[in-house]
Amino acid sequence: MIEIQNLSKSFGENLVWENVSFNILDGETLAIIGKSGSGKSVLLKHLNALLYPDQGEVIIDGHKLFELSYTELRKIRQKFGILFQGGALFDSINTFENVAFPLRYFTDLNEPEIRKKVEKALEMVNLVGSGDKPTSALSGGMRKRVGLARAIILEPEYVLYDEPTSGLDPQTSEEINELIVYMSEHLEITSIVITHDMHSVLQIAEKVAFLDQKKLSWYGTVEEMKSSTDSSLLDFIKASEYQIEFMYF
Repeated sequence: MIEIQNLSKSFGENLVWENVSFNILDGETLAIIGKSGSGKSVLLKHLNALLYPDQGEVIIDGHKLFELSYTELRKIRQKFGILFQGGALFDSINTFENVAFPLRYFTDLNEPEIRKKVEKALEMVNLVGSGDKPTSALSGGMRKRVGLARAIILEPEYVLYDEPTSGLDPQTSEEINELIVYMSEHLEITSIVITHDMHSVLQIAEKVAFLDQKKLSWYGTVEEMKSSTDSSLLDFIKASEYQIEFMYF
């Protein structure tokens, strides 16, 4: 479980948000939504200590993240997989080696073991036989899927998704959403998804955290969101790109 307790963050005199508190239960999928500049990605980077807060705690499975030594923190980070917004692939190596990279860096597996795991991961994201392809030749959707295969290759407990459908066409976005749901259900992964796509929120999430006005403005289940009367939340939903077919709420 991830516990976020009274988290506050500023950059200089610029307050991002303050006193953010909520829990992320094991196995659930949480969507973090909010306007551009509301600090969604900043919050995501606190969950594995890529950023440190001004005050507050993030507790991962009982461990206070910001009090850990480097060695302890490195072990905690191995519980996380990350799908970066742009994929963050290495274009100097092929698809197979991109997915294999965490195995070579963090494990002592031999080559046949690495090949077996990489091929299994590529199969899960529907990229069988794509290992030899240069990443520079991949479409945007394929790059996201390679990034997802790499994110799950160490069998993490938590996966962080930073705008997983950003820049993708609706059909490809749908494929990525289906993969997120599949990973959550079949690998028992806890998923934290940064997104502005309310269509995705409805498809993948169980809980929603809404950042607005430099705070956690709203938090609850997707079903509670559908019946919410919170004016800031409703304004954000109505202004979303897809308007989430609001009349069906």
